[in-house]
Amino acid sequence: MYPSEFDYHRVERVDDALDLLVDDPDAKILSGGHSLIPMMKSGLANPGTLVDIGEIEELDGIEWDDDAVSVGALTTYATIADDDELWDELPVLAEAAHEVGDIQVRNRGTIGGNVAHGDPASDLPAAVLAADATVVVQGVDGKRRIDVDDFFLGMYATELGEDEILTGLEFPRRESDAAGAYVKKPSPSSGYALVGVAVSLEVDGGRIDSARVAANGIMDHAVRLEPVEERLVGETVEEVSFEDAAQVADDDLEEFMMMDDIQASAEFRRQLLKVYTEEALNDAADRLDASLPTA
Repeated sequence: MYPSEFDYHRVERVDDALDLLVDDPDAKILSGGHSLIPMMKSGLANPGTLVDIGEIEELDGIEWDDDAVSVGALTTYATIADDDELWDELPVLAEAAHEVGDIQVRNRGTIGGNVAHGDPASDLPAAVLAADATVVVQGVDGKRRIDVDDFFLGMYATELGEDEILTGLEFPRRESDAAGAYVKKPSPSSGYALVGVAVSLEVDGGRIDSARVAANGIMDHAVRLEPVEERLVGETVEEVSFEDAAQVADDDLEEFMMMDDIQASAEFRRQLLKVYTEEALNDAADRLDASLPTA
């Protein structure tokens, strides 16, 4: 199918993009285009105006300071997946970006577009939840920061306002020993996650001091798996049973709200969730062991 007619504007400043959003309530932001363009071609989206923000240089790139890692909204999956420092300090994000689509998609798709779209089967929402991100958005009244735990609301629904642009994400740097991982069961037809699990662990003195575990593909938006986190915190890495922790992955999830479609039933997704939660925990623990100094 062909999309309906639309006006097209390429901008080089965030303020110019915001002005266009205010002028046309039907306007949509275009960055990588991997979500919006297919929806336009299928008739699921019919924006009157496309605002192309791909040339806004300030929204592209990774910056490090003492407290946080800032990733611009236009930073591609490939840039994230190829960054050695991110693999060292924020492996859950780097691995999730590496698992997106194929090389062509990773070279073009952006982290900001992915997170703003809020697709429940996409890889990055679980990863940014596990990494305790802060989502930075900008509107005509200025910038605001949203805790990632408050950002995803439902299927393709987020806390991002209609006249706001997601400009970047901030990730806290860890002072203690930390590691993370992301694993998924991909759909054989699309590569999207039937179920994906992201894990970030912090360890102090051999004991798990903090755990954030999140999943996508199981509910209508990415969710934290708090029962798993509660099983982990306070336990020693050597003695904790990741198998037992994974068995409570679905304890707070209402089965009638779980994704259930032609690709996988809700019951199958529940089984996958436990299997992939255990795998992600083991992968994170293996990375943690590898990062610790030997005697």
